[in-house]
Amino acid sequence: MKTKLVQRRRRGFTLMEVLLVLAILVILGSLVGYYFAGMQKRGYSDAAKAQIGMFEQQLDLYHLDVSGYPTTTQGLTALRQAPSDLRVPEKWRGPYAEKDIPMDPWGNPYQYELLGAEEFHIWSLGPNAQDAGDDISNK
Repeated sequence: MKTKLVQRRRRGFTLMEVLLVLAILVILGSLVGYYFAGMQKRGYSDAAKAQIGMFEQQLDLYHLDVSGYPTTTQGLTALRQAPSDLRVPEKWRGPYAEKDIPMDPWGNPYQYELLGAEEFHIWSLGPNAQDAGDDISNK
């Protein structure tokens, strides 16, 4: 009687199948990376808007006590330390900000400008750190 040799055939992935799976994984990984980069950009913008909103509230409290907003020269630091050139220093009841004035989410200082007796402008230079179209502002 002849013995049948049972050949076991190992079946693996072909090179083409492996390359196809790798290509799909690379495409999916780049899509996920692109999506998260967009989320981070939106998160930074939202954080800057929230901080600017807090500055507006603190500046309004400053205005109630001192009867005016800080000058451009005094800037946002007037929320933490009484400016040396106040007309009536006793009116300053700060600090109006609990902590030091933070940098914007991109690591740049917030910009402040007094536009008139009752109007101010606060803005972040945005991701490019230049006065350009991507600034985040209270105006």
